Amino acid sequence: MSKSEQVPRPTKKSEYTIRFASVSAQKGWRNLASQIRNQLADSWDFLTRTPTERTPTNYPLKGKELGSIERGGKTYVRWQHKPTAQGDARIWFYVDGQHVFLEQVHTKHPNETK
Repeated sequence: MSKSEQVPRPTKKSEYTIRFASVSAQKGWRNLASQIRNQLADSWDFLTRTPTERTPTNYPLKGKELGSIERGGKTYVRWQHKPTAQGDARIWFYVDGQHVFLEQVHTKHPNETK
């Protein structure tokens, strides 16, 4: 172990953990962190505490194609989170138990929802 290794933030028992559901989501998260770091930290806080709360910047996607996602034989509601109210960035995720799975992280508004 290195002295400079970053200490991960522990989650409370009532909080959710955030996990990547795809390599592209991981890359998108890194890109967003370099562009809107403070807002992404706020998104982290929101997603670990209340990921299924409906707000103007956090809501389930609609429609047959976008409204759900299948993983491991189970169907989940696909949610969209906007890190900023006016910006184009979008985080698509689903919740399984106490885990928030980041499926897609877009630095620009995705064509599918335009």
